[in-house]
Amino acid sequence: MAEDAKKAPGEGELSFEELYRRLDAAELALGVRADHKEREQILSSRAEALSQARSREKANLREVLAFRVGGERYAALIEEVDEVLEVKNLFPLLGAPRYVLGAVVARSRVLPVLDLRQLLGLEGGGMSDLGKVVVLGTGDDLFGLAVEEVEGKLGLPREGWERPPSGPFLQVRSDRLAILDLAQLGEQTAQRS
Repeated sequence: MAEDAKKAPGEGELSFEELYRRLDAAELALGVRADHKEREQILSSRAEALSQARSREKANLREVLAFRVGGERYAALIEEVDEVLEVKNLFPLLGAPRYVLGAVVARSRVLPVLDLRQLLGLEGGGMSDLGKVVVLGTGDDLFGLAVEEVEGKLGLPREGWERPPSGPFLQVRSDRLAILDLAQLGEQTAQRS
């Protein structure tokens, strides 16, 4: 039985000579004969076309980090996400407004952690429901959002989004995934203080 498992000499090895021979035979059968330079030009132009197609596809996508809060799905633009932390490192802040759950230390900085459930009037349990802190911001203005779970990075088509009627949102998808508008969220927290 052990002998059956052994491979014949050379079996499973990649032979470029064999590949070139097969390529030459295929070109001959198709009636196409290209020299080495022509092959390289063809392959180079195909690689360039593929690269451009991928660039166009990526330009038509909006990258977000999706997460769940209060049983609803939300997202933040990936360029506004700094990092994701465990909520167990959250320290309470005495005298803070209800929507401020506490603070975390991230990269030697103390950051406030907001409860999106409070800010948006969502139902939700206590702290035990919250498992992660998504650190968001633009420039030096960073803060955390306590979330139940992080779904991960998504590449979503730019089409199919609607402008939300109200709230701190950039856009909402038909599947109810809402992208947060950090500027509006900051204004909303300033008004509540």
